[in-house]
Amino acid sequence: MKVKSMENTLNGKGSAVQKQKTRLDSRLNTDNKNNFIFEFEDLVINIPGGLNDESLESLKVTIKVNKKDSYRNYRQTCNLNDMAQLEKLISRISEQLEIRQDCLRQSFIKLADELEKYRLDNLEDDNEMIQNYSLSDEDLSKTQTFLKSPNLMEQTNNLIGQSGIVGEEINRLLMYLIFTSRKTSNPLHCISFGSSGAGKTHLQSKVAELIPNEDKVEITQLSANAFYYFKQYELKNKLVLIEDMDGAEDGLLPLRELQTKKRISKSVVQKSIGGRGRTYNQVVEGPVCVSSCTTKESMYEDNSNRSFLICVDESPEQDERIMAYQRMRYAGKIDEDLQVQSSKQLRNVQKLLKEVKIVNPYAEHLALPETVFKLRRTNIHYLQLIEVITLYHQLQREKQYNGITGEEYIETTLEDIRWANKLIKDVLLRKSDRLNRVTRSYHESLVKYLSDRKTKVYSNQEIRKEFRTNETTLRRYHKDLINEGYIKKRDDIRGDSFHYEVLDINEFEELETTIEKALQSCIDVVTSSEVRQS
Repeated sequence: MKVKSMENTLNGKGSAVQKQKTRLDSRLNTDNKNNFIFEFEDLVINIPGGLNDESLESLKVTIKVNKKDSYRNYRQTCNLNDMAQLEKLISRISEQLEIRQDCLRQSFIKLADELEKYRLDNLEDDNEMIQNYSLSDEDLSKTQTFLKSPNLMEQTNNLIGQSGIVGEEINRLLMYLIFTSRKTSNPLHCISFGSSGAGKTHLQSKVAELIPNEDKVEITQLSANAFYYFKQYELKNKLVLIEDMDGAEDGLLPLRELQTKKRISKSVVQKSIGGRGRTYNQVVEGPVCVSSCTTKESMYEDNSNRSFLICVDESPEQDERIMAYQRMRYAGKIDEDLQVQSSKQLRNVQKLLKEVKIVNPYAEHLALPETVFKLRRTNIHYLQLIEVITLYHQLQREKQYNGITGEEYIETTLEDIRWANKLIKDVLLRKSDRLNRVTRSYHESLVKYLSDRKTKVYSNQEIRKEFRTNETTLRRYHKDLINEGYIKKRDDIRGDSFHYEVLDINEFEELETTIEKALQSCIDVVTSSEVRQS
């Protein structure tokens, strides 16, 4: 391993030395990035501003041409790859500076070659900076051992907890796997919901710390056209983190297209030197994995349909866990070194995982309940989650090969499906629910309150006092619940306040049971299929 590592290092150094030698042999001086200088025979060509055009098919620069022994010069912006434009430029310079056209033509051809070499070398250097960041032999061995652990998912969840994320056992592991899906050709996406101060942004940012910096793009505010001005492959297989969807509302349309079509394009018009317009197509390639947070669940339905909906834990028990952690931290009883090491270990895992083809031999037996909202899209999310879990276990799976094409792949196991069922149950429950998260929370609190008192009838005044909820909010809850048929108004009961009756106290429990049975049915069908095949 060390010999191989040394060879890679030497090869890298050799490549760097070769590039340095090539640049020394060049007539193009790029020491000043804001003013390139090119010398050819008795000509000096300055390029103020350097090379800013990033599209490889264009070589648009501003030039200043003069003889070495003359103060006279000619300035113009031109595209050196446009031969018709270049010939006109050569004719004008030749006439004004009294320079032979064949000399000018030869100098511009060589200048274009030098600029193209410079740009390609820079692109290769950028790629090497990302790709050549490798693990040490010790970290590599430790990470491989970890990924071969028989209880890998539990170990991963424990490390996530040790990195400083309190509670949220299901949500944090699901989010980590969703972020891992950026390495596949069909990444998953997630939206975290919660009231203000509930910890949704904290959860996203803490799990994002477990992803290498070079693999993520963090966005606080986004304009409508911002996504179109990334480099063509700058977002490919990246994790895009949006702190608050309200701050990125203008850019959500291209983001949705990037999620669905895995690429976006926009046609813009650029004026040439003669003033004529030329249509230029800006393309940004995906796929990307998108994670965002919001308090406004109903406002972003189009985005929600494409994403896993993660509702943060706002229970009193979670409040106590967080406050206990805060007290321990300020008392100096939190092992911060353990947090750093745990985060590093999980980032190393991300660096070691590679994209590999996944085959799920059980896919045709996996059917979700019809109660799930947007069943077609949710079904593909379910299968993709299973695929990510299989990808995460790649070092534990035997490599297999397609008998016809010879393509390498690994297979999904029954345990992968069990883990997917465990992680997706709450997501399916939310996607099947006719109520939004806030109204559902109120309804469940109301049902528990009434069940404890063995009644289905309550008054508006009673609930306002018990739940400490203002009249406007309560009116909104009741309107939603009446429209969906969860409660009805009791006009036959007279009093100082409106009275209502809950129609089905066990409705949510029955929905949860339906989803659990459907997921268990998938396991049963797959198991029986395995038995028949054996």
